[in-house]
Amino acid sequence: MLGGFLLLGVLALGLVMKAPLRMVAGVLAVLWLAFTASHLVLPAMHPVSRGIGGSLPAWIGLGVVAAIVLAYRAGLGHLRQRAVEPAAAPTGTFSEAELDRYARHILLREVGGPGQKKLKNAKVLVVGAGGLGSPVLLYLAAAGVGTIGVVDDDVVSNSNLQRQVIHRDADIGKPKVFSAEAAMKALNPHITVRPYNRRLAEAEARALVAEYDLVIDGTDNFDTRYMLNEACVAAGKPLLSGAITQWEGQLSLYDPAKGAPCYACVFPERPAPGLVPTCAEAGVIGALPGVIGSMMAGEAIKAITGAGQDLRGRLLIHDMLWGESRQISVKRQADCAVCSGAGAAE
Repeated sequence: MLGGFLLLGVLALGLVMKAPLRMVAGVLAVLWLAFTASHLVLPAMHPVSRGIGGSLPAWIGLGVVAAIVLAYRAGLGHLRQRAVEPAAAPTGTFSEAELDRYARHILLREVGGPGQKKLKNAKVLVVGAGGLGSPVLLYLAAAGVGTIGVVDDDVVSNSNLQRQVIHRDADIGKPKVFSAEAAMKALNPHITVRPYNRRLAEAEARALVAEYDLVIDGTDNFDTRYMLNEACVAAGKPLLSGAITQWEGQLSLYDPAKGAPCYACVFPERPAPGLVPTCAEAGVIGALPGVIGSMMAGEAIKAITGAGQDLRGRLLIHDMLWGESRQISVKRQADCAVCSGAGAAE
């Protein structure tokens, strides 16, 4: 059966030469059509028909079996492609570049396409573009948070660069918000950055906070922390706050609108002067704000997407010197001067 050997020979040659499957299949299809047509138009005892071998029903049957096998392979390939493609992302919401960029998020069951869309539509205000703000801003930008506001009135100094990794040596003397904006846009051009080159004043805090879905406190002074807390409680916005000194840092998500305490519930009074020295006074290990800031960025992503268990009602404390982390349960205070009148969401 010359025809059968010829088909097998073409298939074997294609496999050895690693030719594209479609090319091999095309050549086999042409040969099958020629053999079938020969049996169809030529007499059964014709030399060509006898040389090819087989019969018209046999060649038609072979074609049907081959078609079934090819259809099965195509269907299986389509199902596999759908399983690995980020199909959960709504069509038209993300560009092809964004889908590729956020693919590792979209593959996560807890985030997926809907979660990534929430990140894209989210508005996050970060107060402070220093040690904590640096990793927070970089990771939120990388994660695809659609709109990120940055508030800071300081300029980049040489002593900042030991820990404030969003800034560069060439940025010394430049306002931190503009240095941070440039770094964030260089990392991800698909986001919007709103720089506010000023110290946040009480008169504008509430109006500014109300424009955002989540506020992140990366400041280094208690006056701003308490002011931010009051503004967030008034606007019903969650406040993710972190703090660092020397080798230790802490963070929590304060959100009385959802039953969690506010910052003033946990820290009702400012510490006495000198009791909690600043980083400039007591020093800080450079990697610590990177650890705490990265945790804050992760908590922000969880709060936006609804993934996992967030830090509402829990204060996380990390001691880098001894490599220890611990959590403390914190609760709303009925007599809190800030949030006692704020009702928890049902």
